[in-house]
Amino acid sequence: MKALVKGFAALCVIAILGTTSAAAQQEKGSNSISFGGFGGVSIPLGDYSDVTKTGWDAGLVFQYKPATSPVGFQIDGNYMENKFDPSGGKDRWFFGTGNVVFNFPVSEETRIRPYLIGGGGIYTVKAKFDDGTSGESVTKFGLNVGAGFDFNFQSNVGVFVDARFHDVFTEGSNAKFVPINAGIRFYTK
Repeated sequence: MKALVKGFAALCVIAILGTTSAAAQQEKGSNSISFGGFGGVSIPLGDYSDVTKTGWDAGLVFQYKPATSPVGFQIDGNYMENKFDPSGGKDRWFFGTGNVVFNFPVSEETRIRPYLIGGGGIYTVKAKFDDGTSGESVTKFGLNVGAGFDFNFQSNVGVFVDARFHDVFTEGSNAKFVPINAGIRFYTK
C-alpha cells in the first residue's frame, strides 16, 4: 500500500508540473487525455456481503476522449480490501479494468459533466487471515458498469465521483460489489 501511495504522489507532482503548460496550449475542441487517482468505500453485495464487511479501495486512472465524440476510453487499476464478517481476516483485491465512457453532451461552460461507464477486467483476490496465514490467490474475469460526474473547475484539473457495480466470475456464487469513489483528474491535452 505504501508503494501505491508513493507512486500516486509522484504521479500527482509530474501531472501538476506537466499540465500547466499543456493547458495553456490547449485548443478548443482538442482531444482530452487525463490521468489521476481515486479512493472510496467498497460495498459487498449478494452472497459476498454474507462473508465480508464494507471495505475501502484506491486506484489510478487513465482516460482518453476524442474531441469529436461523446465516447471515450478509460483504464484503471484498483486495490481493495474487505474484512471478513464475523471471522478475522480480509480479502485483498487487485484488479484492472478497460472501459468505454459515454459523456453526456453538455455546453462548454458546464462545470458538472455526467457520464456512464462500463467494461471488463481481470480481478485477483487473496484471503489474508488474522493468524498470519493466507488463502490461495485466485484470478478471474469480471464486468463492471456505473455512472459518475466530472467536476471541472480549471482547464487542467478536475475532480470526479462515481459508483460502479462489479460482477466477478468466481467459483460458486459470483463476487459482487460496488465501489463508490471520489478522485482527481489531471488533463494533459
